[in-house]
Amino acid sequence: MSTAVTPFTIEIPEASLTDLQQRLAMTRWPDAQTCGDWSQGIPLDYTRELAHYWQQRYDWRRCERALNQRPQFTTRINDIDIHFIHCRSPHPGALPMVMSHGWPGSILEFSKVIDALTDPVAHGGAAADAFDVVIPSLPGYGFSGKPTSSGTSVEVIGRMWGELMGRLGYDRYVAQGGDWGSVITQSMGQTETDHCAGIHITMPIVAPDPATMDNLSPQEQGALDAMTFYQQWDSGYSKQQSSRPQTLGYGLADSPVGQMAWIIEKFYAWTDCDRDGVKHPENAVSRDELLDNVMLYWLNNTAASSARLYWESFNTPNLDPISMPVGCSIFPKEIFRSSKRWAEKRFHNIIHWNELEAGGHFAALEQPELLIRELRDCFRALR
Repeated sequence: MSTAVTPFTIEIPEASLTDLQQRLAMTRWPDAQTCGDWSQGIPLDYTRELAHYWQQRYDWRRCERALNQRPQFTTRINDIDIHFIHCRSPHPGALPMVMSHGWPGSILEFSKVIDALTDPVAHGGAAADAFDVVIPSLPGYGFSGKPTSSGTSVEVIGRMWGELMGRLGYDRYVAQGGDWGSVITQSMGQTETDHCAGIHITMPIVAPDPATMDNLSPQEQGALDAMTFYQQWDSGYSKQQSSRPQTLGYGLADSPVGQMAWIIEKFYAWTDCDRDGVKHPENAVSRDELLDNVMLYWLNNTAASSARLYWESFNTPNLDPISMPVGCSIFPKEIFRSSKRWAEKRFHNIIHWNELEAGGHFAALEQPELLIRELRDCFRALR
C-alpha cells in the first residue's frame, strides 16, 4: 500500500453549487411546530430564514478559499484516503499535535486556533509554546474517503492517527479532541503509548463514581442533571445514527434543508448560546460558520458515512484506565461534564484540569482564545 502524502486542493464543481440552489428552491416544507420554542426541534421560521440565506446570499467560495490557504494533503491508511490539514510552526522545536473533531463538526472547528498554536509569538504568546498542527477529517467525514466495509471504530481511527503522525515524521507528539475526537484521543491514550506523550480532551468519557452519590458536589449534580436531560430529550439523533444510519442517510442525502436542520439543531443544544435570556445558535457561532460546517457534509454526501461511526462505536464505549498524561478542560455547556474525582478513577496521571466559565461542546469554535490557553498550559510540562 502506498504511504505517499499528496497535496490536496478543494475544488467544488460549480454544478454542485447550482444543484444545491435548485434543491433549496424546491424544498417541501413541513407544518410548523406546535410549541413556541425549540423543544420539538429547529423551528420552521428560523429554518426557512436559514435556507433562504443559504440559497441567496451564502458564499461557499469564500470558505473554499480560506481552507485552501491552509496546507492540505491526503494519504491512504487502511484503504481509506485521509484528508488533513498540516500546519508547521515557524519556531524550531514545536510540539506536534493531532487534533480530532467529531459529529456534527468538521476540520473547520479548528480554524480560529491554528495560527495562534503554530505561531504563538505573533499572537501574544511565547515561541516555547509552539505546535505543529495536524487536523485530519475523520473517515467518512469531510474530504476524507468513506469506509466501504464495517470495522472503522474509534479505536481503529486512533491507530490510524498514530500511523499518520509517524508517516509525517513525528516520533513524539500529543493529541487533542472533542466529541468523537475526544473518544478517539482517549483511545490513543491506550494504544499509541510508544509515541503519544499525552492527551488533552474537552469531554472526558468516565462513569460517575457510585461512591460519591451520597456526597455530590453542585458541579456533579449539575452533570447528572444534564445527562438525564440528554438521555430523555436530546439523544434521539444518536439512537438513530447508532442503529439505522443507512435509513437516515437517504433523507439527508436528498434534502439540503434536512441535512442543515439535523446539524444546526445540535449547535443550538450544545453551544453556550444563551445571551440575556435568549438562546440561539447564532449567539455562539455565526450564520456563515454554521453553514460552512453544513456544507462539508452536504457537498461530500457524508450524512450516512458520518453517522456510521455511531453504529461502529456508540454502544460499546471503552472505559479502560489510561496511564499517560491527561489534560481536561471542562466547558460549562458540554454535554457531559465530569468532576475531577470521577475522572481520576479512569485517568491515573492528570496533569491539567480546569473548569471554564464560558463555552460549550464546540470549544475551539466558540471560545478559541480559552482553548488556546488551555492547550498551552496543559502541554507545557511535556515539552
